[in-house]
Amino acid sequence: MTPRRRRLLLVVGLLGGVALAGGLALSALRNNVMFYFVPTQVAEGKAPVGQTFRLGGMVAKGSVYRTPGTMEVHFRVTDYKHEIPVEYTGVLPDLFRADSGVIVQGKLLPDGVFRADQVLAKHDQYYRPPGIHPKWGIDYGDPRDPSLAVNADDYSGGRGVGK
Repeated sequence: MTPRRRRLLLVVGLLGGVALAGGLALSALRNNVMFYFVPTQVAEGKAPVGQTFRLGGMVAKGSVYRTPGTMEVHFRVTDYKHEIPVEYTGVLPDLFRADSGVIVQGKLLPDGVFRADQVLAKHDQYYRPPGIHPKWGIDYGDPRDPSLAVNADDYSGGRGVGK
């Protein structure tokens, strides 16, 4: 075998090894990706059935039902355009309540019910699930309840912010 041929085989082998390592890395990253959808996207069929993803929105008023004698909870997540029924078995966060922001992680079943493995409730009055705030006509950082708004002059000695 000539030195030129040996060098060519070495380069081809190195390129093949780099391609294999890159393929394995991309495969591992793809398995760890968690997609996020709002109820309208799920209703339009954009969410994968049978695969784990996160669903965000608001807990619909009057939709929370607890099965007596069990830890099973049924509720609907809404973006005020569509509602998705959710089933969850376990302890709910203390801040979970109707008309509050929620993110649930789980799988969409073929019958259209979202089977949640995890429920995350909003942590303060400023939370807005992504994709929903434009429907309310307010921006991130604005409180849902106008009475919770903070006047900047109250914290700056009447000088205003940045003065």
